Amino acid sequence: MRTLVRVSAAKVAEYQKRGALHFHAVIRLDGPDGPTGPPPSWATGDLLLETVHSAAAAVALPCPDSAAYGGGRFSFGTQLDAHPLTHGQGGRLTDDAVAAYVAKYTSKSVEAAGAVDRRIESLAEIRALRASPHVRALIATAWRLGGLPELQHLRLRAWAHMLGYRGHCLTKTRAYSTTYGQLRAARAEHARGLYTDWASETVVEGAWRFVGTGHTPAEALIAAGIAEDLAANWEICRRRVKTDR
Repeated sequence: MRTLVRVSAAKVAEYQKRGALHFHAVIRLDGPDGPTGPPPSWATGDLLLETVHSAAAAVALPCPDSAAYGGGRFSFGTQLDAHPLTHGQGGRLTDDAVAAYVAKYTSKSVEAAGAVDRRIESLAEIRALRASPHVRALIATAWRLGGLPELQHLRLRAWAHMLGYRGHCLTKTRAYSTTYGQLRAARAEHARGLYTDWASETVVEGAWRFVGTGHTPAEALIAAGIAEDLAANWEICRRRVKTDR
């Protein structure tokens, strides 16, 4: 399949006020070499929409068996909305429009659900949280589940303040756009350029001599006038307060 088409995607996790997580994904079909090449003619938007629905219905994750809650499987619910993203005339979606769509949800944190932005250290701390009973119940549930031996590998207690969600707010396939390594390299190169420009315009003075301390005669005269004005203002205020009394 990779020799014909490449699936690229970016996914954002959004906290709802009720504490549930919604995932917003931008999915794209590229050519076999990535976004630089067009996909085959048969890789249409309708086919991609059909694929998204069938994949969401098929994927499932087994839950570790436990006497505390039983077993079961995790899967996507029925609240699945997939539609083409279009913008402007001609239906062409620009990179800036996609970035704005993703950023809108990335800026929402767990605080949107009324939770906290720091790690929880004890169950007693959960009871004292300034949060709604619903949010405290979610955090306490993550804390209690994190204490089960069969769920130790999930480290739920360390992420109880995030309502048990341990994932990053933004994940993407490598070929969707740029990589984090390329962004770090560009940022480092930009910083080096700023340092070079600053260093080339800076005059280094290695010889210093003591000139003196305190005000010059002109500065001392100005300072004395300011002090006199402040003293006069305080005296006027004192007399006004005394008269009002």
